[in-house]
Amino acid sequence: MPSTFARLALSPLCLAVSMGIAQAADSNTVQLAPIDVTANPSSDDDTPLAKDKTTTALGPLGERKLQDIPYAISVVGEDIIDNQQYKSFKDILRLMPSVQGDGARPQTRGMQGSVVQNTRLDGLNIVSTTDYPAEQFSSIEVLNGLSGSLYGPANPAGTFNFVSKRPTDETRNRVTVGVGTGLTWLKEADLSGPFDPNGRIKYRLNLLDEQGQGYNPGSQLRRQLVSLALDFQITDKDLLETNFSYYNYLDKGLPGKFALGTGVSLPHALNPTLNNLGQSYAGDNNTTETGSVHWKHDFNGNWKLDVGGLRQIADREATAVTNTLTSNTGQYTTSVGTATASRFTINSYLVSLNGSEWTGPVKHDLTLGLSGFSWSNYNPVDGANRNIGTSSLADPQNIAEPDYPDFTDRYKSAVATQRAIIIGDTLTFTPQWSLMLTGSQSRLTSRNYAKTGITVQPGSADSGWSSAVSLLYKPIEDLTLYATYADSLQQGDTAPSSTLNNPNVILAPYRSREDEVGAKWALGRINLSLAAFQIKRPYAYVQNGTYAVGGEQRNRGLEFMADGKASQNVHLFGGVTWLDPKLLDTGTASTEDTQIVGLAKYTANLLTVVDIPQVRGLSLNLNSRYVDRRATANDDSSWASGYSTFDAGASLATTLWHRNTTYRLEVENLTNRRYWTNIVPGALNGYSGAGTTSASLGNPREVQASIQVDL
Repeated sequence: MPSTFARLALSPLCLAVSMGIAQAADSNTVQLAPIDVTANPSSDDDTPLAKDKTTTALGPLGERKLQDIPYAISVVGEDIIDNQQYKSFKDILRLMPSVQGDGARPQTRGMQGSVVQNTRLDGLNIVSTTDYPAEQFSSIEVLNGLSGSLYGPANPAGTFNFVSKRPTDETRNRVTVGVGTGLTWLKEADLSGPFDPNGRIKYRLNLLDEQGQGYNPGSQLRRQLVSLALDFQITDKDLLETNFSYYNYLDKGLPGKFALGTGVSLPHALNPTLNNLGQSYAGDNNTTETGSVHWKHDFNGNWKLDVGGLRQIADREATAVTNTLTSNTGQYTTSVGTATASRFTINSYLVSLNGSEWTGPVKHDLTLGLSGFSWSNYNPVDGANRNIGTSSLADPQNIAEPDYPDFTDRYKSAVATQRAIIIGDTLTFTPQWSLMLTGSQSRLTSRNYAKTGITVQPGSADSGWSSAVSLLYKPIEDLTLYATYADSLQQGDTAPSSTLNNPNVILAPYRSREDEVGAKWALGRINLSLAAFQIKRPYAYVQNGTYAVGGEQRNRGLEFMADGKASQNVHLFGGVTWLDPKLLDTGTASTEDTQIVGLAKYTANLLTVVDIPQVRGLSLNLNSRYVDRRATANDDSSWASGYSTFDAGASLATTLWHRNTTYRLEVENLTNRRYWTNIVPGALNGYSGAGTTSASLGNPREVQASIQVDL
């Protein structure tokens, strides 16, 4: 399958390159034009004013200015994604200091997200625990904190909205080739434009093929994407948007996860390029197929309707190993776990109607929406968890490959459904004062199944209301002060199968609550924001053999973010977060009022891009990241050290053969710092579960170089 797919994906790419070179040769009478370092393909500064920047992260409320939103929101645009040569959405999330836990389910403010509820593609629910290529998206929008009143029940982990690349009005054929550490070869084409002279039908085709060896000797990496977006302007008031994508991601031979046995602490971070920390046959082979459609109707320039639907199938062959440290002298046991879901399917939908009306001097921005999904899990019939060998950090061993199950021989293990009716009204009383009210009435169900098809335990079905109220005040035009209260339903956790009295029982839905105050200042072409928050959510654990709610997770924090041009030649994106994540009322003195496993009190990230005026088109960038120490035991008896990393790079936008050309070079982890990342408890109910803590090794120094040409 991969080789056939690669040929299909690369044949249009090779054709486009050949056509472009042929056209260039004709126009230059086969004479190679010199590189013009004085040329500047984008000589005018088209950076929007900060006060005009918008986002769609509020879902059914439609597109709104960042300055008018009483939530902390970060938007990473296509310019940053391209220039930093990011390859996955997880790479992008590291720019945001409020997002911790590399590789885990997406989360903000120390609250871990669910598999489906917190992640969306163009507003439609998708699976979060599969792989997505950065090249597929025009931006990533992250709303921190509770959003149940906007979308329906969800963990208090924020909302992650991936915005698909849309067709361009003019024909643009862009080809990129590159090479990276370990000799991974990248070939990419981004082809876009109208099919007809009137632009009634437009397309955007993204093709990607990257294959080669990773940073570990003998490792293997593969990324292959076909993504097609079509826009049909049916009438002047009706637009049909469609998206279809196929993405295969494979990695083998990279370091496995490390888990901690009882009383064992993480050692100093290891060299991730050492042999046999993973096994050459072990890793991930994930394929995700997604199709979606939006019908957008403009009634009168004021009232607008959006109706959307999505179907996604995410297949996973997880053969990665886990090395469980059994002593503080470095001995470990290697295991494989193949009992978890190997397929997710999801059908999601949305309907939103937006418009403005006046009642006397008060303006109402009104919203009525519907959002929901049906999500099924399928597990391998012969999946199991088993140990396959022992070794030591002093001399990691090559372990024989075990017999893996047939990942395509599955049974349905769980079904969850959710439906939310959403209403909202933003009342603007004066240019200074406004009030935003949103709420959702929801119903959610879930059920687990055994291999025989019978229900394991009685399922869960419940309904309820999620709400939010925000007061906004603008003392001056470009400064917004706000206060927000929100509460939200979220799906209850599932009792571990080892629980004595109620194994596999799904608890009734929880209710989370958040208070937030903040300020947003649009200063020229840069947005500055500051937010203080407190989130509380119920905490479930085993009590006398019964799994039940008995405590509380309380996270408090401060967030500061900056995004935009600090001067004519300096662009900034980043900020700093202080987080105080605590477990309360746990019923155990050793874990009472402790810092939650895997979360740092201080995180910071700043991407600085500097244009060099002496060499037109030349930009230098530096990304600095800091993560404070993190607890690795529920009683805070052991910790993983904090770390700092630096990424540096350069890009040169010029012309070659009279065509816009960009050269890029990026070095990640410039100082080759060794560190632990993705530290999480063994349980998956937020960061409040008990169980075996696991961690991953951060990547070593890596280099990526590429050439991008507009044909």
